[in-house]
Amino acid sequence: MTSDRADREPLPTLPLASSEIPPSDTPPPRVPLTGVRREIWGRALPYLDVRDNDAHSLYACALAAALVDALPGTREEVVLPAVLLHDTGWKTVDPADILPAISGRSGPAGHETIRRHETEGAAIAARILADVGYPARDTERIVAIIDGHDTRRDALDLDDAVVKDADKLWRLTPHGLRTVGAWFALDPDQTLRFVTGRTYDRLLTEQARAVGAALTALARADLAWSEAAGARHATDDHCG
Repeated sequence: MTSDRADREPLPTLPLASSEIPPSDTPPPRVPLTGVRREIWGRALPYLDVRDNDAHSLYACALAAALVDALPGTREEVVLPAVLLHDTGWKTVDPADILPAISGRSGPAGHETIRRHETEGAAIAARILADVGYPARDTERIVAIIDGHDTRRDALDLDDAVVKDADKLWRLTPHGLRTVGAWFALDPDQTLRFVTGRTYDRLLTEQARAVGAALTALARADLAWSEAAGARHATDDHCG
């Protein structure tokens, strides 16, 4: 019996009926863009068309929703709008300054760039939340979380910790790894080492660390499979 994929018989297709597919609202958590959150998202989008922030924010929102469900005491009315709005401030930064700041290559100037996206994002969030009539107390907390979500290592409270964790966990998703690798011209192994070195030890909640460990394990398995497939193909080419 061979393990070579080229010699395997493909499984016959088995179409499923729509009645066999669970409804879209079946748990686990969803990307919860309904009601006022959908309006907030719509108003945030014009500020999220740089650095893949639209996709990043949506992935982070899904991760945040999962963490909220796993952490009693968190407030989704604070966490989810904060995640949707947290990176709007990158719109005000010169695109040429973004990647040097994120990579750390630009030193203190890069810190100021990152800090600027926080303060500008907080101001943008305050305007958007006021425009949609969001409660003032929740708005104040959301703005405080955004103003420091990258440069403040310690969390203000559990809601802030979840926002920080969801933001960073995105890096370990397949989309995050592809995006970061493309930003810095890294191969998959380099990307995973770069991302894990800047992510896992900064996660604040036990639940996020568990998610991060699972995502990292999956990424490493994918790398191992890709390397094994490449070795098999190289052997086949040599034998041919």
